[in-house]
Amino acid sequence: MSSSPRSTWDAGRFLQTLNFFDTIPVISCLRKMFGSTSSPAPPEPQAGVLFDFSQPTPDLAQLWGALDDVVMGGVSASGIRQEAEAALFSGYVSTANSGGFASIRTRNFDPPLDLTEHTGLQLYLKGDGNRYKFLVRDEDTWDSIAYTHSFDTVADEWITVQIPFSQLIPVFRAKTVDTARPLDRSQIRSLQLMLSKFEYDGALNPHFTPGAFQLRLQRIAVY
Repeated sequence: MSSSPRSTWDAGRFLQTLNFFDTIPVISCLRKMFGSTSSPAPPEPQAGVLFDFSQPTPDLAQLWGALDDVVMGGVSASGIRQEAEAALFSGYVSTANSGGFASIRTRNFDPPLDLTEHTGLQLYLKGDGNRYKFLVRDEDTWDSIAYTHSFDTVADEWITVQIPFSQLIPVFRAKTVDTARPLDRSQIRSLQLMLSKFEYDGALNPHFTPGAFQLRLQRIAVY
């Protein structure tokens, strides 16, 4: 993914995003009619590890995709690619057109991932000093409540980030939902990693810097 900024909204990327996540009604219906849908199966934990990006991951591009502010008229752009020892999430975040976020998200798992026997998630990563968010969803709809955890990175330093399920914050479009039920750990549908100018309820991310960014993700595990 190029770190060069765009100045205009990209309709092509908008349609590409909706198509990847199977959210265009007509295309979605046609796929179901002709049996061409292929929702990914959930990862099977191996010694507690859900995703090990230190090894080549052939299905990376089929499972993880960019979900940027292009869906709301923004011009930020990101992507994920396999490197020698990690997956690289990188791109450019712009606050133009009222945007300001870039993310990568899995397509919905089918059947859902069951994590009832675990306390939380653990990430091993190297960032750039920005504050990121990790989001978990237990519904297969496109725009559902996300259970969210913010974490800071240290530039060019590998760190471990622990995310207890009990401390996840339910949000809808960066606004907290006080009436939301707890995360259903038996029905995990998708995972998402995001860089956003917003924290929660209109507050700004105190460690956000617009422009080029990069975060290397080596492992997603459970504990």
